[in-house]
Amino acid sequence: MQKPTPIDEEIQLDPKRYIVSETDEKGRITYCNDYFMEVAGYSKDELIGKPHSIIRHPDMPKVVFKLLWETISQGKNINAVVKNLAKDGRYYWIFTEFESRRDNDTGEIIGYHAARKSISKHVIEIIADLYATLVEIEKNEGIEASEKYLISFLKEKGDDIEFSNIMEEIHRFY
Repeated sequence: MQKPTPIDEEIQLDPKRYIVSETDEKGRITYCNDYFMEVAGYSKDELIGKPHSIIRHPDMPKVVFKLLWETISQGKNINAVVKNLAKDGRYYWIFTEFESRRDNDTGEIIGYHAARKSISKHVIEIIADLYATLVEIEKNEGIEASEKYLISFLKEKGDDIEFSNIMEEIHRFY
């Protein structure tokens, strides 16, 4: 399936509704709610079994997903602001709560649950600038340089700020 070409039109989300999906341990979609399909513009058949990256927007820095995967694969929950790409090329910003799902008997991670909701324009403006910087660094110097920049950015904001809680702390920065 070919990725849509991004267009500069934002989808306005309903602040009272959540976009929900679940994946297996490899990130393949195993469940998506109706609002996910409505916003992303894909049918259930187009989503189930596909990698969640089907909705990844090219404005998203690779380092964000690297750090997300490192965190959730350790069984830790994390929140993140993400810009996603709909099937028709439009985009939408969301605040996402990622949680690991575990096998009841073995305790092993068997997948992930994500609930997403709309986010304020103020947070989008702040994070969009940071993400644009990270993407540019990745293009010119690679993902390691992008990660180094992000770590130094967080250290500037406070010694105890880590990637796993940056999204909750972002209002405190500005």
